[in-house]
Amino acid sequence: MNKPKFFVTPGYGEYMLNNLHYSQAVKIGDHVEISGQGGWDDNLQIPESLADEIAQAFRNIERTLATAGAGWEHVVHVNSYHVGGLPQKLMR
Repeated sequence: MNKPKFFVTPGYGEYMLNNLHYSQAVKIGDHVEISGQGGWDDNLQIPESLADEIAQAFRNIERTLATAGAGWEHVVHVNSYHVGGLPQKLMR
């Protein structure tokens, strides 16, 4: 059996690891799982615009995938969880 290998996203990932004891990605064999990606920058600041926050979250996912040696072309499933009230146009 393959042992899990944990990955930390450069930038904000160091804070997550040091303060929350959390790695953004784990790889077992050829399988990569990522979790806990949000729309923050490396200083954990969230943009005021919802569109910018969403775009940043996807950039963070891409960075985390790359850290584990993967990319969007390897993604087969995404769960998206939302906290708080989202504008109705996003709920369609």
